[in-house]
Amino acid sequence: MNSFEVSAFALSFLILLSIMVSKLSFRFGIPTLLLFLLMGMLAGSEGIGKIDFNDYNLAQSLGVVALSYILLAGGMETEWKVIRPVLREGIVLSTFGVVVTATAVGFFSHWLLGLGLIESLLLGSVVSSTDAASVFNLLRTSGIGLKGRLKPLLELESGSNDPMAVILTLTFISLLGFESKNMIDIASMVLWQVMVGAIMGLILGKLFVEFVNKINLEYDGLYTVIILATGIFIYSATTLLNGNGFLAVYLAGLYMGNRYFVHKKSIIRFMDGMGWLMQIVMFLTLGLLVFPSELNKIALPGVVFSIFLIFIARPLGVMLSLSLSSFSFKERIFISWVGLRGAAPIILATFPLTAGVPNSGVIFNLVFFTVLSSLLIQGSTIKMVAKFLKLDAAIDKKSLYPFEFENRENSDSKLEEYLMPFNSPAEGRTVRELQIPEDALITLICRGDNYIVPTGRTQVEGGDVLLILVNKANEARVAESLRGANLKT
Repeated sequence: MNSFEVSAFALSFLILLSIMVSKLSFRFGIPTLLLFLLMGMLAGSEGIGKIDFNDYNLAQSLGVVALSYILLAGGMETEWKVIRPVLREGIVLSTFGVVVTATAVGFFSHWLLGLGLIESLLLGSVVSSTDAASVFNLLRTSGIGLKGRLKPLLELESGSNDPMAVILTLTFISLLGFESKNMIDIASMVLWQVMVGAIMGLILGKLFVEFVNKINLEYDGLYTVIILATGIFIYSATTLLNGNGFLAVYLAGLYMGNRYFVHKKSIIRFMDGMGWLMQIVMFLTLGLLVFPSELNKIALPGVVFSIFLIFIARPLGVMLSLSLSSFSFKERIFISWVGLRGAAPIILATFPLTAGVPNSGVIFNLVFFTVLSSLLIQGSTIKMVAKFLKLDAAIDKKSLYPFEFENRENSDSKLEEYLMPFNSPAEGRTVRELQIPEDALITLICRGDNYIVPTGRTQVEGGDVLLILVNKANEARVAESLRGANLKT
C-alpha cells in the first residue's frame, strides 16, 4: 500500500476521531485540547497507534503555522471596544508579567534541577506565556460567562504574550550559543522585534481590508484563499524583517476584525473552523512527539515544577503586574488560575532541540509534562473556581439566524440586534404599539429557538431578540422605544 495513502488515512481518521471525542469536553468539562494531546500520545510509537514520528523541525514548522492561524482567528473575533478598557493591564501582563514568571521559574529550576542558570532561564522563558489556543478554546467552551472585564483581559493577554516568550527564548538560546551579547544588544533586539511586529501587523491588516474591498472577485470562494495566504504572509514577511511574526499576526487580525470588509462574516466563520483544525493538528502532532516512558523519568521533578509554576510563579507575575489596577484580589486570583500552558510552550520547547542546546531533551519533556498538568489541573477546574470566587455570570449567547446579513459602512441603514428588556413598559405590547421610528423595520423576532416573522399585531416579550433594519441616525430612538420611554403607562 502506498505510504502516502496510509499517512493520509491515519491523519484524517485522527482528525475525525478528535472531533467526535471533543463531545466529551462539552459534556463532562474535560479540556478539549487535553484530549487532542492524549490522542496524539496514544497514536504515537509507544501508544496503540505505533506511529513513529520524531521530526522536531517539521513539528516546529507545523506549530508555527498553526499558531499563526489561531492568533489571526482570535484577533479577528476580538472586539476593540471590549478590550480597550483593559488595554493597559493586558500589555503589562503580556510583557512584565511574562518576564516575572520566566525569572521566577528560571531561578527555581536552577535550584531544583541543577541546570545552568542560562539553561534554567531558558526553561522559564519557554513556559512563561499563557497559550492563546488553550485560553480561547476553554473560555468559549467552558459553559460559563465571567463578570466584569475578566474575559477580555484574559483573551488579550493570551493573544499578545507569546511574542515576549519567543523573544526571551531566542535570546537565551543565542546566549547558550556563546554569542557575545550585552544588555544593550538584547534590549535593542527586543525593542526592534516588538516595534516591527506591531507596525507590520497594523499596516498589513489595513492593506488586507483595502485589498479585499477593492478586488471585486468573480468567485466568492477565493476570498477564503486570500485570508489563508494572508496569515502566513504576515508572519513570514514580519519574520524576514527580524520582527515578531506572532505579534504581527494577532494585531493584523485585531485590525481586520474591527473593520468592514467584503464577506466578513463568512471569512470569520471560515477562520473559526481553521482555528479548530489547526488546534487539532497541532496538538496531535505534539502528542506524537513525546515518549511517555521519558515522562516517567521526570515525573517527580515535573510535579514539583508544575506546582511552583501554577501556584507561585504565575500568581507572582499577575499580582505584581496588576498591583496598580482596579482588579480585585479575587479577580487576580482567577486570572492567575487561567494561566493555562498549551501548544505555545511545547512549540517553543522544540527551538532548543533544533538548536542543539545542552539538556534540551530534559527541557522538552519537562515542558510537555507541565502542559499536561496545567490542562488537567487548571483547565478542568476553571468553571468550579469561577463559581467558588463568585465571578461567574450568565453566558452571553449569540443569536443564530436562518439567513446571512452584512452591514456596510457606506450604507445609511443597517440590520441590528436589539434585546427587549424584561419589565420594560414595552413588554407585552404589539409591534404597532412600540412607536419605533417610521424608517425602522422589525424583520425578525428570535424567541428562544423559534423565529417569528412579525406583523403589526405580534406581541413582544422580555428577552426577545429583535432584528431591526434601522437608519443609523435613529439607533438610539429605537432602543428608547423598546425600553418604553415613549409609551404611556
